[in-house]
Amino acid sequence: MVISMTNVIGVRFRRAGKIYFFDPAGYEIKQGDNVIVETARGVEYGNVVIGPRDVEENKIIQPLKPVIRTATVEDDEIEARNKVKEKEAFQICLEKIKKHELEMKLIDSEYTFDNNKVLFYFTADGRIDFRELVKDLASVFKTRIELRQIGVRDETKVVGGIGICGRPLCCHTHLSEFAPVSIKMAKEQNLSLNPTKISGVCGRLMCCLKHEEEAYEDLNSKLPSVGDMVTTSEGLRGEVQSVTVLKQLVKVIVTLENDEKEVREYKASTLKFTAKKRKEKVALDEELRVLEMLEMKEGKSHLDDV
Repeated sequence: MVISMTNVIGVRFRRAGKIYFFDPAGYEIKQGDNVIVETARGVEYGNVVIGPRDVEENKIIQPLKPVIRTATVEDDEIEARNKVKEKEAFQICLEKIKKHELEMKLIDSEYTFDNNKVLFYFTADGRIDFRELVKDLASVFKTRIELRQIGVRDETKVVGGIGICGRPLCCHTHLSEFAPVSIKMAKEQNLSLNPTKISGVCGRLMCCLKHEEEAYEDLNSKLPSVGDMVTTSEGLRGEVQSVTVLKQLVKVIVTLENDEKEVREYKASTLKFTAKKRKEKVALDEELRVLEMLEMKEGKSHLDDV
């Protein structure tokens, strides 16, 4: 079977935003260049984060649009002016929201490159009737106005901040899209289930729980569970007291010949045990499915809908 390949570049429109493929259209484009492309929102200015490369056609969302041109000095100046105008638009919108007494929190404002539309992103507890606000804003900016309600994760992605690790937030620096995160991941990594310990700035489970999940799943699959009965290399039977996942060590309460009990530590690879699916794991699997559905529903980003 012959796999058809297409030459593309990857373009991003905002910091840590989703990457979209475009046809380089014969232009000599390299990573780091800025380009002008056409999107569903209109003509946009983007940064090339993936240089020209061949990608399987089934991984491309059709139709693949071509690059209009590489950004010129004039394009760079227009983009810089738009950034200044966005700050002004933000302040004006804040005043209008206050005037109309709307229960909404303005997060960001954005001009399309061709100034055909101004987008305002906001959060709110429920549905907001902002029809009068849109009319008011349209009379000021003399262009199309679009208000988009986003979730708390998207808000944090835009605003940014410092995580409990002391580093800039993953979602604001490098995560293009939100991945489903569940309480099972924290349990798998033997973390405290205290919400304050495993929640991020946004109040949701930390995205970084996903980073080491596969490694912990693999390591845990080679370990018995606490409470399981195992057979040691000396032929002793005992109950698992605790496990050290990263070191793959197991503490076992063994019964000696004189019926005395003693705690000994063994490498997991030297123990014999039967892996069994506990009720707890079945319950966690069910919880994971529910949480993933909720996270996927709420975590769908509206920031890069091009």
